[in-house]
Amino acid sequence: MAKSFTTSAIAEALDAQLIGDGTILIERVAHPADVMGEHVLALATDKNLLPLLTANGARVAVIGHEAEPDPGSLDACIVVRRPRLALAKLTALFAETVAVQPGVHPSAVIEPGAQLGENVAIGPQVYVGAGAVIGANSTLHPQVYVGPEAVIGEGALIHSGARIGARVRIGARSIIHFNASIGADGFSFVTPQLGSVEAAKATGAVGATNSELVRIASLGTVVLGDDVEIGANTSIDRGTIAATSIGDGTKIDNQVQVGHNVVIGTNCLICGRVGIAGSATIGNRVVLGGATGVADHVKIGDDAIAMGMSGIAGNIAPKSLVAGVPAKPRSLVIEQHFNINRIKNLIKKVETLTARLDALERSAKND
Repeated sequence: MAKSFTTSAIAEALDAQLIGDGTILIERVAHPADVMGEHVLALATDKNLLPLLTANGARVAVIGHEAEPDPGSLDACIVVRRPRLALAKLTALFAETVAVQPGVHPSAVIEPGAQLGENVAIGPQVYVGAGAVIGANSTLHPQVYVGPEAVIGEGALIHSGARIGARVRIGARSIIHFNASIGADGFSFVTPQLGSVEAAKATGAVGATNSELVRIASLGTVVLGDDVEIGANTSIDRGTIAATSIGDGTKIDNQVQVGHNVVIGTNCLICGRVGIAGSATIGNRVVLGGATGVADHVKIGDDAIAMGMSGIAGNIAPKSLVAGVPAKPRSLVIEQHFNINRIKNLIKKVETLTARLDALERSAKND
């Protein structure tokens, strides 16, 4: 059943100013170009979208505080000061989750010794291993795997296909999206004799051969803090001895690889296709743009930001803004790109000066 709210209730939820009729019932939020039918709230926080309101017959809209719609063009408008925050609150208000029936589905497998908290919802074909703990009010969608002795905190939401390894700990209110893997073994091997990578690091040349690769087992686990969100198809490997850990409030996007022994702080944003190699340490409130690569054992300081497709090969100081491969201060990257664009003109000038110099030398010889 679709949700519906009055304009006054929406304004209150958004902590926004309501101008006009507060009794209008809203059932759907739409882009100003997609306003069809009644009970639609147009989202026009960008002032450039205001002309679309009139063109498409919108009668109710959310607008930014700097916008000035035509007088009388709307029956009600909700004025917000921070549009992105208003968007977060508005989408949360109208979001419709896929329901899982309370209780344990008959096809689920709950091994002996597993503990289920109050009001859990365990969907079809879920597996919960021996000694695992599922916190109260948690929801496990169909075909979730929870390994032995894993602990999932209260109010967690685990989507279909997620794999939670043995002894993994997931904090309260965490969200794990489709097909995420939490707690697979780390990618860790050693050669009986000096290996090619070790030799290359020491000498700068490939002077050895990997005749055999010996697997290093992962005895550690993964610990996720409270309010962590893990995107679809993301993999977080368990630690070798100590735990791989993700701090409270951190959000990780889809298709991210977090290697063994990595430590990520609180309230970080790790965007899609980021790869973090083993034993890297990411501080608090760090932002890693899409497709950024972080080398092993690197340390990134608090509040640092790496722009998309950065290649981080060395330590990054707190509050740094870096870009490029290898990552450098953004201002330096922009300067270097600017200088590269000047090379063509520089070459032309050099060619012109060379031609003039050659002409002068020929003239001097003739004299």
